[in-house]
Formats: sequence, structure tokens, C-alpha cells
Amino acid sequence: MPIKTILKKLFFLLISIVLTLLSTVEASAQAKSNPDSLWSIWNNQTQPDTSRMKALQTLIIDYYAFQNTDSARILGNILLNYARQKRIRKYEAEAHNLIGISWMGQGGYEKSLEHNRKGLQIAEEIKDSFIIGKCLSDMGNSYSFFGDYFMAYKHFQRGLKINRALGNKVYESYNHGNMGNVYIALGDLPRAEECYREQLRLNEVLGDKQSIAGATGNLATVYLEQGDKSKALEHYHKALRLSIEGGFRLFVAINHANLADFHVTEKQYTLAEEHNTKLKFLADELSSSSLLANFYVMQCQIYQGLGKYKESVAECEKGLELSIAERDIELQIEATRSLYEINKSLNRGSEALAYHEKLLALQDTLKKDEANTEIQRAEFNSQLLADSIQQAEEKRLVSEAHVEEVRRKNATRNYLVGTSLGVLLLAGGLWGRLRFARRSKARLQVEKDRSENLLLNILPAEIAEELKQKGRADARDFNMVSILFTDFKEFTQVSEKLTAKELVEEINSCFEAFDAICGKYKIEKIKTIGDAYMAAGGLPVPADDSVKNTVLAAIEMSDFMLSRKTQREGEGKIPFEMRVGIHTGPVVAGIVGVKKFQYDIWGDTVNTASRIESNGEPGKVNISQFTYERIKDDSQFAFKARGKINVKGKGEVEMYFVESISKHK
Repeated sequence: MPIKTILKKLFFLLISIVLTLLSTVEASAQAKSNPDSLWSIWNNQTQPDTSRMKALQTLIIDYYAFQNTDSARILGNILLNYARQKRIRKYEAEAHNLIGISWMGQGGYEKSLEHNRKGLQIAEEIKDSFIIGKCLSDMGNSYSFFGDYFMAYKHFQRGLKINRALGNKVYESYNHGNMGNVYIALGDLPRAEECYREQLRLNEVLGDKQSIAGATGNLATVYLEQGDKSKALEHYHKALRLSIEGGFRLFVAINHANLADFHVTEKQYTLAEEHNTKLKFLADELSSSSLLANFYVMQCQIYQGLGKYKESVAECEKGLELSIAERDIELQIEATRSLYEINKSLNRGSEALAYHEKLLALQDTLKKDEANTEIQRAEFNSQLLADSIQQAEEKRLVSEAHVEEVRRKNATRNYLVGTSLGVLLLAGGLWGRLRFARRSKARLQVEKDRSENLLLNILPAEIAEELKQKGRADARDFNMVSILFTDFKEFTQVSEKLTAKELVEEINSCFEAFDAICGKYKIEKIKTIGDAYMAAGGLPVPADDSVKNTVLAAIEMSDFMLSRKTQREGEGKIPFEMRVGIHTGPVVAGIVGVKKFQYDIWGDTVNTASRIESNGEPGKVNISQFTYERIKDDSQFAFKARGKINVKGKGEVEMYFVESISKHK
């Protein structure tokens, strides 16, 4: 069974991105100008304003737009502000388009859309069809990434008409390719084929091998989806040859993946393995986990077809792991199906059943996605039929665009001539990066959320934020912190009567409850050591009620343990009995270490709190004199003075038992 992965669809998006980048190069820039010269012109206030802005625009396009998008955005804003100051609206629109392109290069499609929308509005006001065509096309690209195919199509279609009128074949090709992408996403293969054929024709006129390779690959996949295997194979080989000749490594890798897939489907395993081996080499060279995931699953299917089941399982498990990381549902389905079939063949019933259940769950997920696509397709066709008014408006704009044709035609005819090899290669690199943008954005968000949650499990929120902002968190002094310690009485003796599993489960149950109580009273858990639990109130953000809240938390922990004791004794199980103690005073807090680091606190207050806890009694909350002084007038508590108790290393220390007044009554 062929791998229905996005690898087959890589051409659809990527070639359009390449053309986007190529198309942004100004028509008059037939060779790169010297950056120092351009910067000198921009800084020369004796030069005409338009010459200065033209120089800055060219500098951004030639040296920053693809290599350094952050710098491109900064310079774009400088251009924008100067154009506003001088009220030269053409360059104001151009600046918005450049800033939009810089955002697109980083996956910031909302920002890109925002700036191109502003650029479009200005361009329409000044009737500059050339800029209108650029902004429309780039806006359509953003809508495509959002999955809003109707809006994407509208912008591509309108941009196509304007660019065709201007004789701008690069953007015309770009628009055809992107409309093909929309049709592919909606499953309309005949229309997609029409768009890609026209894209290929225009690319051949332009003589751009990379674009020809991409368009050829687009057509190959459409033919394969339509069931025309001979045409698909012919076009895949042609796309591969063109990609190799042009040195377009990512295109080469994609074609090897598609050809390996084709031959696996035809059970031609020797040919499949030849292409898959080349895919592996390029996947490693390009450091592409998506390509590598496809290699492993493909190799699994090759071994499966050859009856090498053990080797097949090993490869498939690697592919499944990577496809999960890549959030590629279709590839996960292929890997899971293969693992199910192989385990079934090896009479591993339980393993086969587990993979079968997982396969069904993944297929359900895919069916939901397909149902959503069908709904979008129906809405798309409905909206197209209702769009006649907008089409009439577009005809008016196209008519106006003819006025610009003579002035622009000579310049746009030589668009690709002005694009250097360096820009082309960088475009290919960015093309490869943007290819995964939507998927990577979702995956990175998941990883970011996971990292955030992990960090917040280790550190207080304020300290975690400081660590992210500064790369470090400074140690701080706190004057009023209440340290809470707990431990279990005769822990060693009790633990010897429990199994390891029972011991861990019971400690975990208790500490989970303590964590929830700390969260309730907004006190910070510091750490656990064996059976000891340590928390602190009043840091990292001091609070007036931190002493009271720490005592309330200790009382609730004690009540929980008493209730737990009754429950376990009723079940015939051995319970733990807990002591808890609190002392209040100054501490130093900060992060310890660089590996497995943790937020910790130091000072005599910590040592004293530990002694207060160890001199307490099970079922009671023991507090120091200093803690007592902070809450003695609070009517919510009842106290019992214990007098002075001799404490190791501290001498005699005044202590009190404290409990809630409601319990006392």
C-alpha cells in the first residue's frame, strides 16, 4: 500500500514559495548591487527621496529578505516610516509588502496578512497594479496556511488576472501553482491538473529548471492519484532528473521518496530499496526528520514485502516514533498497519491486537479530517458560485491594469534574469522550511507547552519566567518566609512491612494531596526527600497572609493524614502517621546547579523549621514562637503552649500546637 504522506504534496506548496521569493526581486535589479553602495545612497540626504527608498528596498530584497528576516523587518519598518514621513505612498505599500514577506519567512502568517492587507489598500488607492498583484498573491499564501481555501483562491484568482495583464509571468505561474494547491487540498484533481499544466507551461517559457522540476512533480502526483501510473512514473523520473541537474537536493529527496513509494506499491522491492537508500542519504544530509520518518516506514514495507519481518519491525518502530513526533497521522497509519500485519504474521496475538486497536483510532481521526475537508469543499464551491459581484469588480481592476502594461512589461519580462544563484538557493532553503511551517508550528507549540509545563513543575512561575528571559535566575533574600516540613513517624519500620509498590503508591497518594493543598493556599512546594515534604509560604512573591496560609495548609495536611489513617485501618492496611512543623524567618532562595536543577532555600530558618517538625507529635501542627507571634491574634486559630523544648543545636525553643478554631470547638 502506498504511503499517503504529505511528501507527495511537498511540490504543491514549495514551488510556490520559491516563486514567491523570486518574484519579490525588483524587475530592474538584473544583478545585485553592492550593499555598501546601496546603504551609502540611502544615507545620502542629497539624493532624491525616491532614489534613497529604492536603494533601501533593493538592499532589503537582495541581502536580508531571505538570509535574515529579522533584519529585513527592521529595515522594512525604517522604509515604511520614511515613506510615511515623505508621503510617498508607493514605497509605503512596498514596505508593507516587504515586512509581510519577512513575517512569512518566519511562519508569522497573521502578521504577513496584516501588512500585505495594508499594502494592498494603499496600492489600490494609488492604482499601482504591480504592487496590488504582489500583495494579493502573498495574502493568498497566508490564507492557504490558515486553511481558508476560499479566501486563498479569491486572492490568487484576482492576482492572476492582474499579473497576466501586466505580463508578469513569474507571478502568473505562482498564482496558477497556488490555485492548484487549493484544488489539491480540496481533492479536486481535474482542476488541480489544469492549474499545474499551466504552471509548467509558464515555467518552461521562463526557463527556470527548479520551477519546472516542481511543476513536473506536481503533475506526477496528480497522475498517480488519478490512477495513471505510466504518466506518473514518467513525470517523477523527469522531475528527478531536472532536480539532480539543478542541484536541488530537497526536490531530489522528495522524488526518490515518491519513486520508492511507487515501486513498493508495484511490489518492485529492489527498485524501491535503491530509491529509499538515496532518500536516507539525503534525509541525513538535510537533517530532515520528516524525510527520515518516511524512509523508515518505507524500509519497513520493503522488508515486509521481502518477508524479513524482524528487520521490518525494527524499522517500522523507528518510523512510527518519528511520525508521532512529526504529527503525521497518515504516516502513523501506514506504520501501525504494517506493525499489525507483521505481528499477525508472526502469531503475536496480543501485539497484533494492540496495533489493530491503535490503527482503528488513527483511522477515525483521519476520517474526521476528511469529513472536514468535504465540508470545506462544498462551502468552497458554493461561495465561488455566489461570487459574481466580486468577479465583476476584478474585471474593472484588470481593465485598469492595462494602463500599466507598457510601463511594466519590459521590466517584468526579465524578472528571473535579475535573480542570482545565491537568492535561488536561499529561496530553496526557506522553501524547505516553509514547507513544514503549518505542521511545525503546531508541533512546536505542543513541544513549547510541554516544556512550559515541565519547567513550571520544577520552578515557581516567576522564577521560570526570569530564567527564560535572562537565561538565569538570581538568588534573592526574603525576610518573612514560613517553612513547612512534614515527615512520617517510624517510616523505616512501617515501610519494611509494605511491598515496594505499596510503599511508592502510598507516599505518592499523600504527596499528591499535599501538592493540591499547597496550590490551594498559594504556598510553594520546594522539594521532597524520601518521606519528607518541604514547602514555603511567602516566596517567590511575598504576601501579607503567607504565614496564615502556611499554617492553614499544615492543618489541612494533618487532617488529611488522620482521615487517611482511619481509612487504611478500616481496610486492614498499615497507615502512616505524620508530624508537621513550621518556623518563620529570613531565607535565601535560588536555583541550584545546571543539570537537574531545582529551586531551593537556605538559612537558619530552614534548619529551625526541620527541628520544629522533628519535635512535634503525629496528628498535630507544631509551630515556633516566631510563627506564633505572627498569627496569635487571628481568631481562626486555637493554640496550646508547649513551653520551652530542648532542641539539638538550638537549645531551648518555645513551641505551640495550633489548630483551626472550628475543629477546636
